[in-house]
Amino acid sequence: MAVFFAGCNLDCLFCQNIDHKYMLSGGKLKDGERVSLEEFIQIADQRQISCVCYFGGDPLPWSTFTLNASRKIKKRICWETNGLMNESIARQMASISLETGGIIKIDWKAFNPSVYEALTGVDGVRAIERLKENVRLIHSMDERKDPPLLVVSTLIVPDYVDELEVGGIASFLAKIDENIPYVLLAFAPQHLMHDLPTTSKEQMKKAFESARSKGLKRVFIENVWLLS
Repeated sequence: MAVFFAGCNLDCLFCQNIDHKYMLSGGKLKDGERVSLEEFIQIADQRQISCVCYFGGDPLPWSTFTLNASRKIKKRICWETNGLMNESIARQMASISLETGGIIKIDWKAFNPSVYEALTGVDGVRAIERLKENVRLIHSMDERKDPPLLVVSTLIVPDYVDELEVGGIASFLAKIDENIPYVLLAFAPQHLMHDLPTTSKEQMKKAFESARSKGLKRVFIENVWLLS
């Protein structure tokens, strides 16, 4: 069950799920469905649903709702998030996913604080520090290792997020654990970067080789059909 939330705590120029920005207007819901906590739990508890994955936008602005619901849903719980939650929220999310067999996938936008800030609209220095702290915390709570509790991903944005950005992230991850899965995603022109091309095979190859050269053993390329 994929739960797509309206809203996000970032304002990425390249947003790949831009629909979330138009679901709410003037405080009114234009698209999607408004449900109570009790209604949501009832839907998620249906027999045919084995896993509930929160994304969007981002589930972090809705963390009170998702945490309260997840404690009552008897299913695998996964989060796909930019990872900028405070320590208490991160610990609760990790605990729930660990207990239910789910994962937390952190989408790490860039490693250089200036690049991060330019692309997302938030303080890059504070964002990178928060990402580092949450990656360490979530990984430290992983008692099962397989499947891993933590997965990290990066969107390869032409001319912005390149092998240097990927290398910085990969180097940090490898120092914690060389087996942390790292997923490289191909970019599609969206939102305010609709004039850029899709990620090229050459750029993706450089990013992949950069991540591997830093010592990470589990590096993957997704969205390969977008590569030009």
